[in-house]
Amino acid sequence: MKKFSILFIAFFIFHSAQAQEVKRWTLTECVEYAFENNLQIKQQNLSLNYSKNALRQSKLALAPSVNASASQSFSFGRSIDPYTNQFSQENVSSNQMGVSASVSLFEGFRKMNTIKQNQLNLQIGLKDLEKAKNDIALQIATAYLNILFNKEFLQITENQLNTTKEQIKKTKIQVEVGKLTQGSLLEIQAQLASEELNVINAKNNLQLSLLNLVQMLDLKEVEGFDIVLPEIPEPNRSQIPLSTQEIYANAMNLPQIESAKLNLESSKKALAISKSGLYPSLSLSASIGTGYSDARFKLTNPQMVSREIGYTESNEKVYASSFSYTQGNYSFADQIVDNQSKTISFSLRIPIFNGWQVRRSISDAKIGILRSQNQLAITQNALYKEIQQAYNDAQASFSKYEASKKAELALTESFRYTQQKFDVGLLNTVDYQIAKNQLLKAKSDLLQAKFEFVFKLKILDFYNGVSISL
Repeated sequence: MKKFSILFIAFFIFHSAQAQEVKRWTLTECVEYAFENNLQIKQQNLSLNYSKNALRQSKLALAPSVNASASQSFSFGRSIDPYTNQFSQENVSSNQMGVSASVSLFEGFRKMNTIKQNQLNLQIGLKDLEKAKNDIALQIATAYLNILFNKEFLQITENQLNTTKEQIKKTKIQVEVGKLTQGSLLEIQAQLASEELNVINAKNNLQLSLLNLVQMLDLKEVEGFDIVLPEIPEPNRSQIPLSTQEIYANAMNLPQIESAKLNLESSKKALAISKSGLYPSLSLSASIGTGYSDARFKLTNPQMVSREIGYTESNEKVYASSFSYTQGNYSFADQIVDNQSKTISFSLRIPIFNGWQVRRSISDAKIGILRSQNQLAITQNALYKEIQQAYNDAQASFSKYEASKKAELALTESFRYTQQKFDVGLLNTVDYQIAKNQLLKAKSDLLQAKFEFVFKLKILDFYNGVSISL
């Protein structure tokens, strides 16, 4: 029984550890998961299906249209039989069946230009999807770097807290030997409470940044989620590209630029489609039909019959000849064959005046081209400004990093000297805490400048055509 209890406890501990296992995600894994599961990406994919359907339909519009028809009619009282063209006093039941087909031979290349425009619209949709993925990737990279910053800042605050705890131990000794007053110990203990609050705030900020990334990935729970801590190289000015012009030249392949260019081409196709309304259109149609009537009879066994119809001037009889038939049943199958009718026709439509609708459509299409040209210029200008801003931000953040690094090194050395003076009782608690807080701020500024530079550099890499990774 004791052995069973031990096994049960071991089994429970093993499964509890598995349930609490933390999966650590790389930035690449986060981005790839978002591409597969993010709802905005899925929405963009669904919108893309509309363009695919429109392209498929425009291609099928080149094929002839074929339609079949069938009808059943009943006539009561005096009516005309549709197949004998005679009046009938009886109830008549008749069927009509037919197949018709038509194809457009020429209509100003409207259908071909529509296909080309829909092909361009599909490419625009693909570029828009690519841009949506790029936006998500940048957002995830920002959230990922924010987690890294909060992790490192939490470590700094914990180190500061541990230093203060050690200092309290030393201060107690100095108070006991009379080198420091009890007030000095109380001041450091108050600082300890403040630094414990800093650690709690840092943990909360880290948890919020993890939650932010989890929500971007549309994961259900933040428990068990964490990220891999990549090795981030020391910032170096040589990591910044040479010039904004070089970056801008490489950025011409970004999806927003390609989409704007494709929009311009689509507008030109819209103009060609509008102009097709100025040309004559020619179409070909053909049909075959047949039917059945239960009032129709089949005439067989023709026999010539002569009958007297009058006299001539010489008093000679005049006869008229006619045929008599045997009236029989006219089967459905025979009528379907015998009642067939076939037609073929060409239709030419020449536009003369249609309320100026075609001219209005052409004018609107020309305005659309100008709008697309203007939108392309706006997109290009906005991209250049974004690159300029990102380039300047990268330069400024690196300068800030250099200055923060010098300040941190100087304050670290200064605090080491302050620590020595405080340990031997040559410095009061207030000055010691001021120096310590200055060092904490310097470390925080350095960490912030480092990650700010890394983020700005990733933006420049993105514009340069480099995939986002750490």
